[in-house]
Formats: sequence, structure tokens, C-alpha cells
Amino acid sequence: MTGAIAHVGPNLPQDLLRATGRHAGPLPFDPERPTPAADRWMESKFAPWARAILEGWAAGDYDGIGQVVFSRADDSAQRLYYYLCELQRRGLVAGPEALICDIAKVPRTSSLARTVYSLRRLAKRLDVAHEALARAIDACNAERAHSSPPSAGRCCLLAGTAPPDRRLHEAAARAGFAASGPTLVETWTELGAVVDDAGEDPVSALARQVHADPAGPRSFADPGAALLQAIADSGAEAVVLWQIEEDEAQAWHLPAQRAALAREGLPALVMTRRDWLARDGAADEIAAFLQGIGQ
Repeated sequence: MTGAIAHVGPNLPQDLLRATGRHAGPLPFDPERPTPAADRWMESKFAPWARAILEGWAAGDYDGIGQVVFSRADDSAQRLYYYLCELQRRGLVAGPEALICDIAKVPRTSSLARTVYSLRRLAKRLDVAHEALARAIDACNAERAHSSPPSAGRCCLLAGTAPPDRRLHEAAARAGFAASGPTLVETWTELGAVVDDAGEDPVSALARQVHADPAGPRSFADPGAALLQAIADSGAEAVVLWQIEEDEAQAWHLPAQRAALAREGLPALVMTRRDWLARDGAADEIAAFLQGIGQ
């Protein structure tokens, strides 16, 4: 096989992608790009980044890439995959080969078995041998063992919808706070916990890790508990819970997250149904909220 491999969406097996030797990381996109072509094909509730990717795909921006792996763990990512396959079938767009990986996360044996099957299928399609995957797991585990320490100084946790870039982080910085919380692309590249491959073949070991990962929109982890853990890990003294209009998965998490914030007693700013590009004054609201803490 030739050509680079890119990926779209969270919870994908990063170790397996790296084992190909052709992984170029997340598929790049411009969040500010006008999307007239994508607007003709997509409904309004697609995530904004999906529109930007489809626009770039239609324009031929990704023609130099060999394959793109989409995550079924994210609704917009999996729907974008099916739309692209149909548009390619009809000859309306060209571009790379689109593949999908089904990471099942239901906490039961059959769900884990489905994840093992999905990773074996993807490894076969990408021509990844067990030995190469084992080496990639060792390399990724070495990275996992050297996580970055929390930021020095006052910290604000940015939770909810992952923003397109660091524009909200910069708003917090202007108010004197280091902002903790990943951007969208950072959520697509998270390695997760250490892969324990003792007594298992590397595919099964990696499948067990991605199946159990509490992150992602289809996780069965308690969103309130996950938020409190993120607060503890970051040492945050304030929380901004920011959710965009199109993020329907986050809307289901909001009641548990509100309850968790009430129990924790930290200053919190809850912002729902917001604009993904923060053209609605979100940055100024965050700065004003943080500037008022401790005064």
C-alpha cells in the first residue's frame, strides 16, 4: 500500500495507526473555511468540523492521502463516512479511500469481542503485522508513562465540547488563568491508558484498552464523575463548561455535570448552545468570569 493514512474522530487505536508507518495524524481542516459545497449535502446538525472536512474533500485537498479512517464512536464522524462513500459512489467527489472502525464501548463481553474483531479487520486492511503492532504499543506506552504535569499558576478547566483551536484557552490566559482541556484535534490523538499486553496478542490487548477508555461521546462512564476527575487532575480552581449548538451528545451529559459542579462548589460558568467559532462573545464572557474570581 502507498500513501499516507489520516484519521477522523476520537477513540481510534492510535497504536495500530502508528504501526502502519504511514500515519500522518488527524485529517487537517480549516474551521473558518466557507462550506458552500458541504452545505448542499449536509444537514444542519452535523458538527461544524465535518462540514469543513467535506468541503476540503470536495475541493481535492486530500487527494494525496491514501486512506482515511473514520471513528464510529462519534456520530458526525460515522455519518460523514457514509456520506463520503455515497458521494464517491455517485462520482460527485474523489479523494482517498474511506474506512471506518467500530469501537464498541458497552461494558459487556460481546462489545469487547466486537472491538477485537474491528481492530483485526482494520489491521488486516492496513497490512499491520503483529510484530509491528507490538513495537508500536511499546513506543506508545513509553509516551503514556511520561504525561505532562499540570500547568503552574491558577488553572481553569475548559470542559464540554472540544473547541476547534485554542481561542478559548487564550481568553482564559488573558484573565490570568492557564486553561486545561483539549482542543478537538487533541481529543482525536489521545493515547489513553497504558496497554497491558501480558498474556494476550497485541490486537486483543489494544482492543481491551480502547473498549475500556472512559473518554469519548459513546462512553458509559459517569460524566459527572469524569468531570470531577478532570478537575482533580488539573488542579483547577474554576470551570468553564462550554457546549455548542450541534453537540447533542454533550447535552445528555449536562445534568450530571451540573450536579457534580454543585457538589464540588467551584466557581463555574455554564455556556450551552454556543457558536463553535466563539463569534457570540464567548471569549469575553470567559474572561469576565475568570477576572471576577477572587476579587
